[in-house]
Amino acid sequence: MSDILMNDGPLFSSEALDNETELIPLITAEDEELMNAEKTPAELPILPLRNTVLFPGVVIPITVGRDRSIRLIQDVYRGNRTLGVLSQKDSAIEEPRAEDLNNVGTIATIIRMLRMPDGSTTAVIQGKKRFEMIEMVKSEPYFTARVKEFNEQRPEKGDKSFDALVSSLKDLAINIIKASPHIPTEASFAIKNIDSPSFLVNFISSNMNADVAEKQRMLEVADLRERAGLLLAHLTKELQMLEMKNEIQSKVRTEVDKQQREYFLHQQIKTIQDELGGNPIEQEIEEMRIAAKQKKWTEKVGESFEKELGKLQRMNPAGAEFSVQYNYVQLLLELPWGEYSADKFDLRNAQKILDRDHFGLEKVKERIIEHLAVLKLKGDMKAPIVCLYGPPGVGKTSLGKSMAEALGRKYVRMSLGGLHDEAEVRGHRKTYIGAMPGRVIQSLKKAGTSNPLFVLDEIDKVGKDYQGDPASALLEVLDPEQNHAFYDNYVELEYDLSRVMFVATANSLSTIHPALRDRMEIIEVNGYTLEEKLEIAKRHLLPKQLKESGIKAKQFKLADGLIEAIIEQYTDESGVRTLEKRIAKLVRFRAKQIALKEKHSVTITVADLAKIYGPSHARDKYQGNDVAGVVTGLAWTPTGGEILFLETSITKGDGKLTLTGNLGDVMKESAMIALEYLKAHSEIIGLEQDVFKRWNVHIHVPEGATPKDGPSAGIAMLTSIASAFTQQKVRKFIAMTGEITLRGRVLPVGGIKEKILAAKRAGIKEIIISEDNRKDIEDIDARYLKGMRFHYVTEMIDVVKHALLKEKVEHALLVA
Repeated sequence: MSDILMNDGPLFSSEALDNETELIPLITAEDEELMNAEKTPAELPILPLRNTVLFPGVVIPITVGRDRSIRLIQDVYRGNRTLGVLSQKDSAIEEPRAEDLNNVGTIATIIRMLRMPDGSTTAVIQGKKRFEMIEMVKSEPYFTARVKEFNEQRPEKGDKSFDALVSSLKDLAINIIKASPHIPTEASFAIKNIDSPSFLVNFISSNMNADVAEKQRMLEVADLRERAGLLLAHLTKELQMLEMKNEIQSKVRTEVDKQQREYFLHQQIKTIQDELGGNPIEQEIEEMRIAAKQKKWTEKVGESFEKELGKLQRMNPAGAEFSVQYNYVQLLLELPWGEYSADKFDLRNAQKILDRDHFGLEKVKERIIEHLAVLKLKGDMKAPIVCLYGPPGVGKTSLGKSMAEALGRKYVRMSLGGLHDEAEVRGHRKTYIGAMPGRVIQSLKKAGTSNPLFVLDEIDKVGKDYQGDPASALLEVLDPEQNHAFYDNYVELEYDLSRVMFVATANSLSTIHPALRDRMEIIEVNGYTLEEKLEIAKRHLLPKQLKESGIKAKQFKLADGLIEAIIEQYTDESGVRTLEKRIAKLVRFRAKQIALKEKHSVTITVADLAKIYGPSHARDKYQGNDVAGVVTGLAWTPTGGEILFLETSITKGDGKLTLTGNLGDVMKESAMIALEYLKAHSEIIGLEQDVFKRWNVHIHVPEGATPKDGPSAGIAMLTSIASAFTQQKVRKFIAMTGEITLRGRVLPVGGIKEKILAAKRAGIKEIIISEDNRKDIEDIDARYLKGMRFHYVTEMIDVVKHALLKEKVEHALLVA
């Protein structure tokens, strides 16, 4: 057995303090002076201490187990009871040698020796004064050493700074006793009753929470002021650690207390609820189980629901995961698994609804009626994926509502404009905080059936970023071969979308994902003619605005030709959105007159338009044929068709070609092809080939701020250059569109209907177009073509021959 300290523990040991107060009263300053006055013996028997340090004046009990130490205690106790105490450098050494002991120790007196029931010996010893070991004289039967006095330096009496230091030590020690739960409060009385500064430092040093090495360093400091400063730093650190520890424990205790309190409250609530008729959570879970029996879901979904419901039942309602699980189970229950609305197969009534809500759009209406006819005959089919493609304002989105009504289906709409997160389509995984199902599943839950008409609005404006590609996620939704087993990340079960009729809308096909475009049936919704816009305004737009403004029909009349004037002078679009805004302005103007009781005529005339709207917008109209080199072309834009003017001028030079007007690469190439073709076939315009070497050619397309590109202006450029060199007039009220080749062929182009509508708006009466576009013209309703003549060409020579007149412009250049 080794020598151990019985008061080993926190800063102050209650056992050590109790033993001290019971055995020996605390020493006074006079007692300390008497101890210091005692003469240090030349030789002392040495008792090694393994895990503590004895300080002067301090009383400690030690238990000895080594034979050498027991013999020493017995001999000294029978003699003068005085011995030297040295601490070991390494407490792990069982049998220390002389070099394993520190040189500075404390002279001690054995106060009492006790035999313990287990056979061990306990001695109560008190430190007297410090000593320094000179050399070890002998080691048997126990250590004996020659020693000398260790002189201690003390401040003078009345030193205020030292007194303040001692006072701070007392306060810190008392605060530590209060903060520590392991030290009895009686220890603070012992601290307060110590009047000797030296003994106070020794007493606190002996009982502080520090290792043997640190206590030994304190013992070896000769200057009392320095020792007190070191002790103050240690106690400050110890107090801070205790405060932090107590704060952490307090927080933990508060959390535990709060949880226990909530638990007991929940138990009480549960007991009360049981007395009143049952737990509402249990009742709700039971209601869910009953509702699940009415669902038409598959066996696999039913098993999954039972599993998730059981998991919910086992959860603590106060837990954070309870609400997440509850929302998931509730969603499974609210989804319309296997629930379908009955389709209406009255085709004539469907046609009436479509005609009532939308004027024109014959192809779209025909496609819907075809779908209904097949559905009526077969009874069940995979729903098609339709994409309505056309310029803004032609009624693509509102057409979806009419289709839903005609089919007798629920209508849901999902706007895809600017959508850039894949999770919006497929949902989030349940592991994420705030996870939600995708908007497809949410819309079906809202619709309440599994076969609604689902409008995917602005599918061409789907974004893409680091969060994924929603367009790729839509591939599964819009593929009839895959969407019967659509997988939402939140639902984690396959859902059948095969009977949902998806209707997508787009302004441009070029920005739609190619694989996505391939899965859809593209139906082009073209712009409206003047006559169609007039009918739409009278049937839909005007009644709607009158109803919204509260004006009665007798208070508002329009003069003949007024709506035509608005369309021609104040709108420039393929659709009717701007027209609706103009009519709304017209109605507000009349509402203001009525509200202010101004004098006015019931009928609004064309002359009033300038007052209501301001000056009419300058629109591109045919500009005559008085200038050589000016030709009218036709262009397509995402908002509809437009007319395009091409201007060519020539100046004397070396055959340089200049192109201006913000033209794209394809359009520039068309200009170069046209010029090179004329150079190679100069005889068609009656000129020699050398003429082109003596003249510079400048081609300009007005509205230079607007980018322009595409091959369809090829024949217009050819005609413009030919007119400039021959100074011959271009035929009146003619426009043209077509791509050209170096061989002299005229190739077909797209956007024919939009271009024809633009030509009609501009007052064009004749159009030159490729022979290959004849089928496109024949496919257009005759109403659109009324008052227009078409010239179909296959060769560029035919274009020049038909477009140029023999007549030359006034003040013509002499080209030679």
